[in-house]
Amino acid sequence: MGSIFQSGFLGTKAPLFMDIVTIIVAILPALVGYAISFAKRGEYDKHHRLQLFFYIFSLIVVLFFEYGVRSVGGFKAFMESTSVNHSYLYIVLIIHIIIATLTTIIWTYTIVKGKDGYKINSNHKKWGIASYIGIILTAFTGIWVYLLLFVF
Repeated sequence: MGSIFQSGFLGTKAPLFMDIVTIIVAILPALVGYAISFAKRGEYDKHHRLQLFFYIFSLIVVLFFEYGVRSVGGFKAFMESTSVNHSYLYIVLIIHIIIATLTTIIWTYTIVKGKDGYKINSNHKKWGIASYIGIILTAFTGIWVYLLLFVF
């Protein structure tokens, strides 16, 4: 697993694992949007299977990310190589963590409660929209943190 700590492929100061996680986070809204398109066409089984796959895959990516960050000394180790104001960086990180945590809770609830005979009700749709907005915001803030740590 040592190779995940080598220089990444995006041409920044980030290690490989961070580039991989950032790319996955960046494309997740499009993947989830694709899964949503099946619900809009009434293909609820495909919608459910894809949502569940992307959800589980996302949790695995978070575990991979956490392993990588903790292995290199945590967030503070990454902060040493940036010229961005550390107070500002912490605020952005806290915002990202709050959004990501709430999104995970809402997405979990949406998936668990949404499997009602493949029938999408208005309540599920509302929670699904909230989940999707959260996924978009998580991607945006995650990319923001990446840029602050490894680009600026």
